[in-house]
Amino acid sequence: MVYILEEEIVQLGAFKTGEFTLTSGRKSDYYIDLRVAITKPAFLTKVAKAMSQHLGDCEQVAGVELGAVPIAAAVSQECGIPYLMVRKERKDHGAENLIEGELTPGEKVLFVEDTVTTAGSLVKAIGAVREAGGEVETAIVIVDREEGAGENLAAIGVNLISLASIGRLKELAGT
Repeated sequence: MVYILEEEIVQLGAFKTGEFTLTSGRKSDYYIDLRVAITKPAFLTKVAKAMSQHLGDCEQVAGVELGAVPIAAAVSQECGIPYLMVRKERKDHGAENLIEGELTPGEKVLFVEDTVTTAGSLVKAIGAVREAGGEVETAIVIVDREEGAGENLAAIGVNLISLASIGRLKELAGT
């Protein structure tokens, strides 16, 4: 694994301690709010450059709404390839799309995400892209909380790459 960015995540206030309920429903004594960090252009640029090193032969980048969309857009800009936005739920109005952007069946898609715990939302989004004909083999996240995401993604044939170490973040934050 390649680890970068931990000091900046802590300095930007994106690593918080306290009592939190995660998307998965789990309770945690820390929270990683990367929206605080990815709204800073310099940080987002570093993330895009780091993620683009793992692009391989992918033809599309995809991100799940909300936090991963700016990451997907930044990686798209960095690499010059199109990106997809994947909704957590199908719209009930308009075109009722689950996936926004153009996906041609057979295209290789790289998923990006800010933080994963169990990767439940990511697994669902990958399933939607695969159902639409996309091929997904890799997901890159800024932070893997190391609470089952890697195993859950491996179970569906997806390799997880994390840019930051949760252990190092905890160490820097003094927890």
